[in-house]
Amino acid sequence: MISAFFFALFATLGFCIIFHVPARHIPVAACIGAVGWVVYQSLMALGATAVVSCFIASCAVGLLSDIASRVFKDASTIFTIPGILCLVPGSGMYNTMAALVSGDLKDAAATGSNTLMMAGSIALGLLVVGAVLRIILSIVHRASYIAGKL
Repeated sequence: MISAFFFALFATLGFCIIFHVPARHIPVAACIGAVGWVVYQSLMALGATAVVSCFIASCAVGLLSDIASRVFKDASTIFTIPGILCLVPGSGMYNTMAALVSGDLKDAAATGSNTLMMAGSIALGLLVVGAVLRIILSIVHRASYIAGKL
């Protein structure tokens, strides 16, 4: 897992450079991507499906990105986009297209549906974390407003 962390760290670092992440945020964004990949790999090693692993890893990336955006007072997309790219199922899309070109429609459908579910789980994970954090922050703000009135 240590080597997976460092490989994902350097891969995310490359995406940070490509997407012009500000230099002061590159180490944090790279670490968020590496943590997301290690969470994904750990869950896969524990026997979880790729879709569930991708969902939980994207939840971790979303949560860490939101925390980093609040600490650094910058947009969370600076941390989310490079952090999530290690989880994107690019090899699944390649294998789907390769199966389509070779004429194996059954394998293309199986690989394609799994790839789409993984991509959907990434989006759903980020959405769930964003919604839950928004609800929690709304409750905290409302409670502090009410406590200020007392």
